[in-house]
Amino acid sequence: MVNLYRDTGVVLRTHKLGEADRIVTLLTRRHGKVRAVAKGVRRTSSRFGARLEPFGHVDVQFYPGRTLDVITQVETVDAFALPLVADYQRYTAASAIAETADRLSAEEGEPVLKLYLLVVGALRALAGGQRDASLVLDAFFLRAMAYAGWAPAITECARCGLPGPHAAFNVAAGGSMCPDCRIAGSVHPSPEVLTLLDALLQGEWAVAESSPGITRRDASGLVAAHLQWHLERQLRSLPLVERRARETAGPGPVGSAG
Repeated sequence: MVNLYRDTGVVLRTHKLGEADRIVTLLTRRHGKVRAVAKGVRRTSSRFGARLEPFGHVDVQFYPGRTLDVITQVETVDAFALPLVADYQRYTAASAIAETADRLSAEEGEPVLKLYLLVVGALRALAGGQRDASLVLDAFFLRAMAYAGWAPAITECARCGLPGPHAAFNVAAGGSMCPDCRIAGSVHPSPEVLTLLDALLQGEWAVAESSPGITRRDASGLVAAHLQWHLERQLRSLPLVERRARETAGPGPVGSAG
């Protein structure tokens, strides 16, 4: 008898297979990243095609296959996709979250429970619409980097560990740098930016939500630079992310180089 198995997961992406099928990539609670075939879901008569769109949080039954497993049943757990696709800012933030999760879960079948929980939490916050989408996205990036072992040093020197805050920040060196360790090419973010980064990492939302637009913009720049440095290539979805706070903050650099 074939050993069917079930798991709960988030749909990260899909692509077409043949005339009626799709390959669906999910980040699941117990089995990590799973790529599976959903047969016939592109037909209008499909029983569960709409449930397997990106950002869907679903309970899925799989039939093990030789190369790809086959999805045989799908039930919706959370309909995150509906509110996300209706709002461009939240949709682009969700796309960046899904792409990041896909990149961080490189090995299929390896459990990544903490990453799964981070993705579900971030999508739930975006779909709820109660928090600023840019803050939710940057909080996810910071926590995902912490999960991967890439968390930037914010409250201490990245090299020697001297408690801060410190004026210099260098992405290649790992974050904040004390005067003795500072290297060329460092930027000098404001103390408010470092406070915001730490608040997002620690989940101190009252602090994060009280930050002005220019502080959020500068923090987003550092977070994106740090993430993409470690991923070693740019996220395709990140340039599409709408950062509304930037529209009211006005231009201004993250910090002067030195």
